[in-house]
Amino acid sequence: MRKTSLVSVHAAVAAALFGFSLSPEARSDDDRGHGKARHLGDDTLLVWAGDKAHRSPDFVAVVDFERTSPTYGKVLRTVPLPLSLPTSVPNSTGALGNEPHHVGVSSDGRTFVGGGLLSVLRGQDQAFFFDITNPRFPKFLKADNPPNASIADEFEPLSNGGFLTTFMGGPSGSQPGRVVEYDAHNNYVQTWPLSPPTDGTFNPHGIAVDERHNLIVTSDFICPAHTLLVPGGGGAQFRGSVRVWDLAKRTIVKTIPVGDPASPPGTINVELIPNDRRLRAFVSGVNDGKLYLVDTHAGTAAPVFDFNPDFKTAEAPNVWPHLFRINRAGSRLFITLNYAGADGKVVLLNIEDPEHPKLLSFAELGKNSGPHYLTLSGDEDRVVVSDYFLVEDLSPNGVVQIEGDHKVHVLNVERDRLVRDARFDLEFDRDIPTGPARPHGLALLRAKGQE
Repeated sequence: MRKTSLVSVHAAVAAALFGFSLSPEARSDDDRGHGKARHLGDDTLLVWAGDKAHRSPDFVAVVDFERTSPTYGKVLRTVPLPLSLPTSVPNSTGALGNEPHHVGVSSDGRTFVGGGLLSVLRGQDQAFFFDITNPRFPKFLKADNPPNASIADEFEPLSNGGFLTTFMGGPSGSQPGRVVEYDAHNNYVQTWPLSPPTDGTFNPHGIAVDERHNLIVTSDFICPAHTLLVPGGGGAQFRGSVRVWDLAKRTIVKTIPVGDPASPPGTINVELIPNDRRLRAFVSGVNDGKLYLVDTHAGTAAPVFDFNPDFKTAEAPNVWPHLFRINRAGSRLFITLNYAGADGKVVLLNIEDPEHPKLLSFAELGKNSGPHYLTLSGDEDRVVVSDYFLVEDLSPNGVVQIEGDHKVHVLNVERDRLVRDARFDLEFDRDIPTGPARPHGLALLRAKGQE
């Protein structure tokens, strides 16, 4: 009798539990299947940014990330969007005022894409693709404005070279939002799901994909229209849920409530835990200051870490955990705390026991720093953080005004301690030729040997 491998057993059990079709070879020690390009020895940082005054085009800044370089931390060049991009604003261009937000890099490392969070306000394209075959000389390729979707957010690469992209709003910026798919040639494929949820809270922000287990998770954050288009702002309508998807069918199979339904936590970011046999995920709650562990099979979410006891102060009563990244081993989690009116922080947690994360270290970034986006270097010994979230100054009714100080930081990871790299000194209010700018999305790549 042929011996059955543990991998085959696990695949069969997972298929039975989740209803997913899995191959016995699907499992490995690092198997999220994100298709995220890993670049050991990163030497180039790309920053997706916008002119603060909205007078110059949005752009990609190319920054030297080579530690031994005499220009380490310096802007080598900026690559603006072309002025020919369409817009509905008279005497203007679709190249500016898009509110550059999150970014993605294709699985083959050849395409960089950035989203325009507020492009919809000016009738502009919302996704902007660049050729980064040579990362230090990005070349603009094309822009796209997908149907029935607005408020572009997170780009998740697929192994086929394309992307799945969360759009928090529908065509009006309200609910239901959408997930948009692009192929390897940066062409629009489809808006998913074909039949969006009718529960009135589908505003996807975070997204994570495990192709080998036919799994997508998205997290609902906030209804954008009520912070932008409703007179007087209308009052923020936060969400508290994670959606579990069948990747192959592009359909939602489960909705998991997170936090107190009477006071939704604002589930901004979700990530699957690498190497987790139970296919669990973490999701961050902005409003309640908690980190939740999500069981995608059981359909449950439980708070496992509260940032308030360690970081809440009289000066900063709102802790606001934002985005986070998990290392490839699934043992460490790095997360930004975006305080209002206080020192922003990056926190490092030990998540070897996902049900009981432990605080290891944190780094303070300065008063009113406002950290939001972060990324890990390929060798995972550095964290890069941008100090800017969102200022809704393109709308007369915009209520979100979290400016930050427009700096980009590097934190060295030294024996489970976060230590600021003083040599990396980058300020977008000082170092951009066209004037003060707002840095947001970050991507690390290796250019050495390609120039």
